Amino acid sequence: MSLGVEVQRHPRAPGEVVVFVLHGRTALNVVGSESLRAGTATIRRAAQDPKLRCAVLAGPTPDSFIGGADLKELGALTTQTAEAFIRSIHDFCTALREFPTPVIARIAGHCLGGGLEIAVACDLRVAASDSRFGMPEVRLGVPSVVEAALLPTLIGWGRTRELLLRGHLIEAQTAQAIGLVEQVASPAMLEASLDRVIDDLLAGAPGAIRAQKKLLQRWEQLPLDEAIEAGVAAFVASYETAEPATYCARFFARRRPE
Repeated sequence: MSLGVEVQRHPRAPGEVVVFVLHGRTALNVVGSESLRAGTATIRRAAQDPKLRCAVLAGPTPDSFIGGADLKELGALTTQTAEAFIRSIHDFCTALREFPTPVIARIAGHCLGGGLEIAVACDLRVAASDSRFGMPEVRLGVPSVVEAALLPTLIGWGRTRELLLRGHLIEAQTAQAIGLVEQVASPAMLEASLDRVIDDLLAGAPGAIRAQKKLLQRWEQLPLDEAIEAGVAAFVASYETAEPATYCARFFARRRPE
């Protein structure tokens, strides 16, 4: 498989759930600017499919995710090429954040540096219990940047400072305890855990799920009063569709006694 993102249909709901398989180099699946630029274009094309309800980002093997940036490329950068390289990571993360449906990071193996930035750009994270996480950039002579800026909101400033300044690795259980990942499962149960999250997303109304993701992104950027008003507008807009009536009727139909 060439570098970049391969789009697969998830067996849970082939027409509604896609899997973005990011192909990099080496067993750690490290990624360079070539992989990321190609992957960004692929994800943006997939975003045009109105039938999609969920996406999964995964590594090329069951026990891999993204081991970070390609250190050979990183070590050869100059002041003339460094910006284009780091923007390729940011652009990939932006494509995930702007994807209209929720994106779940399926994490196994190592999730380091740029790989962790990509993971936090996803909406949800499901990790194998033997996976490891870290932001070791300072040990490579550069600071952690771009989507590392999302970490304080996710895990707080203290934990962010510890991860970025120490550059050490943490286990999946610690990552879950500090709020870095939402679900942790044994390697044997990782797919089952992922499937449960997918099923929950598919249980929601498609338009409401898309509206909720967009609203969450706005909440990240707005003062509280404006965030509340944005929510009111989104609530009213939902009644321009049939979803509230349809899904409320389904709820009462399930509760109706035999």
